[in-house]
Amino acid sequence: MPQGESIVSLTRVFDVPRARVFAAWTDAEQLVRWFGPEGFTLHSCETDPRPGGLFRLCLRSPQGKNYWVRGVYREMAAPERLVIACTAEDEKGIPRLEETISVTFADEGGRTRLSLRATARGTGPEAEAMLAGMPKGWNQTVSRLDKHLK
Repeated sequence: MPQGESIVSLTRVFDVPRARVFAAWTDAEQLVRWFGPEGFTLHSCETDPRPGGLFRLCLRSPQGKNYWVRGVYREMAAPERLVIACTAEDEKGIPRLEETISVTFADEGGRTRLSLRATARGTGPEAEAMLAGMPKGWNQTVSRLDKHLK
């Protein structure tokens, strides 16, 4: 099977302090309120925000399919940076994507500049569709974060 790759880079500025934006990325109770593309819900979430700590969640698609994301925090420098390495599995538990998510949080006088870079690789038709949807999905996810913070 051919292997595909997608790289998404985006930057957004939020009108809230950096510590609040950082907490939204590391607190499971907040993640369930905003994480995922439009129409997806997060119905299971566990975080242990420290280097080597777990990052586990289950996204439910609008069609009712569950997609598990299992990973670890590779880097944690509160409230400046985090890096998460994870595997996305389809509804049958088959690994489809390996993804690294790097997020930096820069203080801009009470506002926060978030810079995200997500790099993913996967194989097979389902992975191809997931990779193709990454730019739209990450933009929607960060827009949901903005709504959550307001």
